[in-house]
Amino acid sequence: MTKRPIVVKIGGEVVGSGEAHVLAADLRVLVEDGARVAIVHGGGPQATALQKQLGIETKQVAGRRVTDAATLDVMKMVLAGKLNVDLCAALTAAGVSAVGLHGASAQMVKATRRPPKVYAGAGDVPVDMGFVGDVTGFNLALLETLWSAGHVPVIACLGADASGGVYNINADMVGNQLAAALQAERLFLVTSAPGVLKDINDPSSRLPRLSRDEAKAAIADGTVSGGMIPKLEEAMAVIDQGVGAIHILGKLGAGDLVRAVREPGSVGTTLVS
Repeated sequence: MTKRPIVVKIGGEVVGSGEAHVLAADLRVLVEDGARVAIVHGGGPQATALQKQLGIETKQVAGRRVTDAATLDVMKMVLAGKLNVDLCAALTAAGVSAVGLHGASAQMVKATRRPPKVYAGAGDVPVDMGFVGDVTGFNLALLETLWSAGHVPVIACLGADASGGVYNINADMVGNQLAAALQAERLFLVTSAPGVLKDINDPSSRLPRLSRDEAKAAIADGTVSGGMIPKLEEAMAVIDQGVGAIHILGKLGAGDLVRAVREPGSVGTTLVS
């Protein structure tokens, strides 16, 4: 087993499903094999549901959540609260020593507030997204401390700055940039889709391997659409920053994650430079 870390980013739709328990069992196998695993998780669906319960309107610009003060409180409750606890509990039940973290945990995820900017498909006027952050760095020494003691860090996608500001950050962005900062052997993006599909309604149309050029072409010709476009674009942005390979996968059964590590391309879609 490689000594370079493995980063696993888990979407909120996966955290809230039985798939989390399947993943936890596979992660135990990888950890027992000597892998240094870091987990990053989101929680978009759960945050939207809680906002609805609380009567807070969910506002989005170009598919990105506008985060005012009330929405930031929801993100804290969902990400660093319920989902982080539930995910750590599922991992613990599988025999993994999970430690829950967020950006303000010893500045695990260092961030700065994003200035107003123009977003594709949202007109030509700069939009202020509120308390949305951009990653500026990580506390890698904290991860090394946890790994050396046999723990698996589980990081909620909130960032923080040195003056106490807390920011909502897209989980794919945190996962991608953490993988680059760690020079990770692999980054797994676990989603609700079983990989990149030629036909979104046909799981058998999975593309097992994509180069950067092939991914760009798939976006350009419409093969890839919807939420998979930003996922691919953000993944391609870090593939040349020392990350060995990026795997997009989902709908996982028992043993699938282990197989994806040991036999790249056998599960989901593997992105290579």
